[in-house]
Amino acid sequence: MKLIFRFAKQYYIASHWPEYLSPAFDLVLRVFLANVFFKSGLTKIQSWDSTLYLFSDVYNVPLLPSDIAAYMATAGELGLSVLLVLGLFGRFATAGLFILNAVAAYSYYSGLSEAGLNQHLYWGLLLAVLLILSSGTYSVDAWLEKRLLRH
Repeated sequence: MKLIFRFAKQYYIASHWPEYLSPAFDLVLRVFLANVFFKSGLTKIQSWDSTLYLFSDVYNVPLLPSDIAAYMATAGELGLSVLLVLGLFGRFATAGLFILNAVAAYSYYSGLSEAGLNQHLYWGLLLAVLLILSSGTYSVDAWLEKRLLRH
């Protein structure tokens, strides 16, 4: 019986080892997601006429005029991605990209393939993980929080 308890104790000690990878995983996840959205923003800028056409005639963005939606989506993809990589106002950036992703999936739902819809769901889940579980150990937020809460 002692052997079983010893084994169980060692198991529970070892089961926490992956938690040491959490800060690195958080950073990798932030960089991965920021890359996806930043590239999308760059694509919009490179062909602005096409972007305006897509927002006016293809995407069905609710509540906003198409040109305003195009500007907001592009600014969000570029600006929030930079904040996300830096970990500066990280939860704000993550929430913004989560909303942007949800609106994009909704707006273009009828034109999305199953794979495209799954990709948006995948990004949404990863953003939700960052929003809810992220400690942001390797971030500007963590650095600022230490300094601001010290005084």
